[in-house]
Amino acid sequence: MGASSMILSIRNNLNLLSNRKKLKNRLGGYYSESKQEYNLPKASKTELNALAQRLQKEYKIRMTKVIIITILLFLGLVYAFTYSSNGIIELLSC
Repeated sequence: MGASSMILSIRNNLNLLSNRKKLKNRLGGYYSESKQEYNLPKASKTELNALAQRLQKEYKIRMTKVIIITILLFLGLVYAFTYSSNGIIELLSC
């Protein structure tokens, strides 16, 4: 790699850094005039607890589904392997 291409690469990287600094800690992009405001409702402690319990329940259900699907796929692969291994053994024994 020549020196001129290395210098060009460094210069391009420095230009990208200056663009990144513009975006640092910004939600709205490049323009400082456009500030995004969020009006989030206040949640009580009971609502947060109910939300946490619902999320835990959904997580348990999702993980149960993932485990069941994984087991079914594994059993399918084991069945396919044993079925094909019998055919391979018969081919090799001839």
